[in-house]
Amino acid sequence: MEVILIKDIENLGYANDIVNVKPGYANNYLIPQGYAKSATTAAKKVLAENLKQRAHKDAKILADAQALAETIANLPLSLSVKAEEGKLFGTVTATDLAEALAAKGITVDRKQISVEAVKTVGEFEATVRLHKEVKATIKFSVSAAE
Repeated sequence: MEVILIKDIENLGYANDIVNVKPGYANNYLIPQGYAKSATTAAKKVLAENLKQRAHKDAKILADAQALAETIANLPLSLSVKAEEGKLFGTVTATDLAEALAAKGITVDRKQISVEAVKTVGEFEATVRLHKEVKATIKFSVSAAE
């Protein structure tokens, strides 16, 4: 069954994409939750017209995301966390990285950041999805708090 996505859905597609899904998934989850609508002929025509009108606006958003990606890639981040003998009490999460970026004046939603479990002191990397075509890599260091 073809549906038009209203919101970005991880591992399925981005908003305004037309995707094929199983009818049960569409009728029981995507459409009732407001994540998608049925891809009828009329809905496809409306979508095409809306996409045509938004093309130049999207170009500006993409340019802003690329500029932010360059800023984030060159930004040194350092997190100080309670640790003993190189092992952390807890983990460094996407929320911690979002707060560290916010302290530097960059607003990024924690849901856009993907980071592996960081449980030791050292140098690490995380990925930030700023746009469907732009991903940035954050290099950060974790040190033991005094």
